Amino acid sequence: MEITFIGHSCFKIKGKDLTIVIDPYDPKKTGYKLPKLEADVVLSSHDHYDHNYIEGISGYTLLIDGPGEYETKETFIYGISTFHDNKEGADRGSNTMFHVEMDGFTVLHAGDLGHELSKETLEKISRVDILLIPIGGKYTIDAKTAVKVISSLEPGIVIPMHYQTKDLSGLSQELEPVEKFLEEMGVEGSAKKQDKLRITTRNEVPSETEVVILTPQH
Repeated sequence: MEITFIGHSCFKIKGKDLTIVIDPYDPKKTGYKLPKLEADVVLSSHDHYDHNYIEGISGYTLLIDGPGEYETKETFIYGISTFHDNKEGADRGSNTMFHVEMDGFTVLHAGDLGHELSKETLEKISRVDILLIPIGGKYTIDAKTAVKVISSLEPGIVIPMHYQTKDLSGLSQELEPVEKFLEEMGVEGSAKKQDKLRITTRNEVPSETEVVILTPQH
């Protein structure tokens, strides 16, 4: 499996038989360029311009933009209903987290999660090898809350997303930078930084949670 961070909350997950793109953003409204992307499946966590630019993806045969259970080419995708805020959606509506089982690994993309996870939600989630989690605050959970969510899920690898960068210009409020999250996690100097995450065997999933910072490829 190969995971590429396109930028913001957009990732490409490439398996042996399937390629998935999650939360493509509108380049005209975010400030991020969007490279040409092809996929078999497109996932959109909610209907906001920085997560639902479906027209930016070509070649897909399946679009999933809400809760439910799906299977294609021996890949299982579970859409889990959550909220975009901590008021049960009163401010920003609903959000779908996507739990993907592919090539023997599990990836959880938290979308624009706005709250800690309830016991009921946690019971719906099996093992999480790789967690893609928003950390920037303002519109999602912030770094402190992200650490609590990570603790409740105990993933092997954490990849932060949805944080402030020099190129992000479309959102009206500045998000927290990734450094704030690294500080909260206590890994300022030890977090791995790499272009892509490639994982082929379960032995590569760490027993203790590790943070990996992926370089945006936009």
